[in-house]
Amino acid sequence: MKTRLLFRPLLTALATALLLAGCATGRVDWNSRVGTYTLDQAVVELGPPEKQAKLSDGTVVAEWMTSRTQGMSRVYVGGHAGYGAAPTYVEPAPSYENYVRLTFSADGRLTAWQRFTK
Repeated sequence: MKTRLLFRPLLTALATALLLAGCATGRVDWNSRVGTYTLDQAVVELGPPEKQAKLSDGTVVAEWMTSRTQGMSRVYVGGHAGYGAAPTYVEPAPSYENYVRLTFSADGRLTAWQRFTK
């Protein structure tokens, strides 16, 4: 009975993660936006950038975090059936943040883009 209660939160978390993964939206086709997409449109769509720099020639380089990925944690269960609750150790999973860097010309049009992970 206690073992069943121990795994219920783990199963709930796994089911939630699978549900959210299935609801993920498609990726943006940045190549089709080069030359027409503006910095103002990016701010409306993505919100204010996390980082932004204006270069001497008027070019603007801005970065937005697009998603955060959390890996699967490892759960270690030990102990013996006759000695009460089994001790549990959870090894935290690494997380990764996905970014897009957009470069806009002096007139505010998208000239280049790049995806990267930190």
